[in-house]
Amino acid sequence: MSTAVYATFQGLLVLALLGAVCFIVFMSVHLIGSDEIGLVNKRFSFKKLPGDNPIAFRGEAGYQAALLMPGWRWKIWPIFSVEVHPWVQVPAGQIGLVIAQVGTPLPIGAKSAVYKREFGNFVDLPAFVDRGGQKGVQRQVLPPGTLAPIHPVAFLVLTAEGAFGVPLDESVRENPAAGLMKAYGLTPDQLKVVRIQPRVEESRVLDVVGVVTTYEGDPLPKGDIACRLDGFDDIKNYESDRAEGYSPSEAIEMVLGSKNQLHNNYQDFQTFLDKGGKIGLQHDPLLYGAYNLNPVLVRVELVPMLVVQQGQVAVVKSYVGLPTQDVSGLDFKFGSLVRPGHRGIWQEPLRTGKYPLNPRIYQAEIVPTSILTLNWAAATSQAHQLDKGLSQIEAKSREGFVFMIDLQVQIHVPDTLAPQVISIVGTMLNLVNEVLQAAVGNHFRDKLQSMAAITSIQTRQQVQEEAMEHIKTKLAEYRVEVRGVYIQDVILPEQLVRVLTDREVANQQVETLKMQESANKQRIETEKAAGLGDAQRELAKSEVGVKIKENNALARKAEADGEATYTEKTGAARGAEVRAVGLARAEAYDRQVQALGPTATALVNVIDALSRINQPIVPEVLVNGGNTFDALAGTLVRNFLKAQTPTGGEVSPSKDTLSDRSK
Repeated sequence: MSTAVYATFQGLLVLALLGAVCFIVFMSVHLIGSDEIGLVNKRFSFKKLPGDNPIAFRGEAGYQAALLMPGWRWKIWPIFSVEVHPWVQVPAGQIGLVIAQVGTPLPIGAKSAVYKREFGNFVDLPAFVDRGGQKGVQRQVLPPGTLAPIHPVAFLVLTAEGAFGVPLDESVRENPAAGLMKAYGLTPDQLKVVRIQPRVEESRVLDVVGVVTTYEGDPLPKGDIACRLDGFDDIKNYESDRAEGYSPSEAIEMVLGSKNQLHNNYQDFQTFLDKGGKIGLQHDPLLYGAYNLNPVLVRVELVPMLVVQQGQVAVVKSYVGLPTQDVSGLDFKFGSLVRPGHRGIWQEPLRTGKYPLNPRIYQAEIVPTSILTLNWAAATSQAHQLDKGLSQIEAKSREGFVFMIDLQVQIHVPDTLAPQVISIVGTMLNLVNEVLQAAVGNHFRDKLQSMAAITSIQTRQQVQEEAMEHIKTKLAEYRVEVRGVYIQDVILPEQLVRVLTDREVANQQVETLKMQESANKQRIETEKAAGLGDAQRELAKSEVGVKIKENNALARKAEADGEATYTEKTGAARGAEVRAVGLARAEAYDRQVQALGPTATALVNVIDALSRINQPIVPEVLVNGGNTFDALAGTLVRNFLKAQTPTGGEVSPSKDTLSDRSK
């Protein structure tokens, strides 16, 4: 080979080596994103993986346990290849179901792998393997919001939106999420956080609880149908410790008291099993909240919460608990009553409140303790549906008339006797349909069939009272009180109605004629009484007139007697007065005459008299002539005499006057 050719060959070889080195360097450098991990696969090694373990922990060929974290990373090519995978991210409101593809095989019959605190979020793969991690579904789930660099070959993580990891099973590698869900019988909704909250149904809020069923654990003890941690030993100890002061109410609180806090409401399933949790139906339900539950191991069914309204009690029939021990006493022979915590009908009912009672193991019979009205009619009570199977009572009279009866019965169940009532009849519906229906219907049919139709109608009140006594006596055997029996309506056959109507019309006509006859008689008596009254009124008026006249005559007589007496007395008094006055005046005149003379005395007395009668002294017309004094005296005398006369006329001088003048 020539030197030039050799040199060229060397140059090409160097270039090839440099190109190879550059290519190897390029292929060996890897950029891992901030939310990614690098899965390393070693292609060549003299060591082989032990058993069926797909992960190399000691440099074996295959997927390496160590992951490449975010950043620039070096893995020499072609010995190693690197696959970039995202970190496991569990969205909000979802959980991550972890399935291990490494570890020891599960024991026969086991459905999930044992979980240890050291496993954490399954990020530390060596710790998982070294501490006995097992293959298969892990009991602990990843909570919402988890972001972790979990090995994509060692673990598969399934969420509602997809799957993380590389399945080793070729059948599910093409679509891991769908394949895994199908393999474990899951749906996307089961990989969401379980929320227990009130439901709205038909515009009303319904309280619910979550009934739990587990699919992992030891079998239930013989005879048990549900798991309660530590069984009912706490109830047994309470009964033995409180033999004297035993309280059924306290026992009920203990039975209904949840032990879910011991295993964080089934979220820590490993602790649930460690505390003795068994497979199957669980005694303690879940209350309102959000729970991260493993859907492969725990299923939750939402059921209505037991709500006891005011005016009700709930009689509990328990299918779990301690063996049945009857505490009803020897006098009660219609079943058995037990203490709370035993199998059977509890002696103490549940009163007003809300109770997280598991309806799969406890049956609660609601018993109304208020007055319960039952209608044997087309209409049913709006407060309950107990009488929806009742209908009008069909009865037949002695003559064969068939008629329907609308009936209403009011009953009352005392709350303290409610367990005994349910122990006898089973349910309130049985009490109505089996006991009351027979007692009421048979009584009316038997009673009315022995009576004439008309008689049964006319004695309706009596029939109702007899029915009341009969039903009250009958229901007293079942510890039920009867508060009233009322016949609401009687629907008669048309033929009987027509006969009764005609009869009633005839009766009314007879009564009308009797009333008219009575009215005529009453009218005659009234007119007679009115005539007699008028005559009596005239007689009374005449008698009163006679009496008035007699009284008037007596009054006039008394008045006349009084006037006569008055006149007599007055005349005597005036006569005495006149006499005394005349004597006094005569004596005075004599003394005046002696002192003044006759003429002057007469003039003075005339002037005095005129001053008392208001007559003028000086005449209106004065004729002069003669003696003026005499003329004036004459005028005064004339006026005085005129005033003394009753009529005011001239007084003729008497003989005595003339004689006096002559003197």
